[in-house]
Amino acid sequence: MVAALRRQGGSLAVAESLTGGALSGALVTVPGVSAVLRGGIVAYATDLKEQLLGVDGELLAAHGPVHPEVARQMAAGAADRLGADHAIATTGVAGPGAADGAPAGTVWVAALGPGGHRVRGLLLAGDRALVRRASVAAALALLGSLLSDELQRRPPTRRGADASDSSGSGDGREQGPGAGRWTR
Repeated sequence: MVAALRRQGGSLAVAESLTGGALSGALVTVPGVSAVLRGGIVAYATDLKEQLLGVDGELLAAHGPVHPEVARQMAAGAADRLGADHAIATTGVAGPGAADGAPAGTVWVAALGPGGHRVRGLLLAGDRALVRRASVAAALALLGSLLSDELQRRPPTRRGADASDSSGSGDGREQGPGAGRWTR
């Protein structure tokens, strides 16, 4: 993923809740990540999702922090506040026990880029550590899928010709295959 972002001249921001910095921690183990990673925001408390990431307060009041649109808005807020063109976000309940009306293991991850966004729901079984590790892996996989699709949509470069794409990149609301599906 780091190589793909570098080839695109892209940058990455991270917004985390239930992973509490583990997603950023996983990224910084990759050599060369400093060329693309702008930073991360850990907004564990619900009010900080609104204050630091710009998540809609009415959405949080109506649905709580464990919601697909919250994950999407967290990613968008991180990209905006940290000046990145790509972002990933995690929100959910690591357990033990339910929180904010959602059972333990309920997770939403989001990835956002110039070509749109994707949100994926997970219902994971296991202890806190396993839920957090699986959430990190799911967020990275979602970003990898988004980057792969962005590279495939790029028009072939022609020597001596303008290779810009005038077809547009969609309305930014695409969620991609498997979006919002629950998986175990």
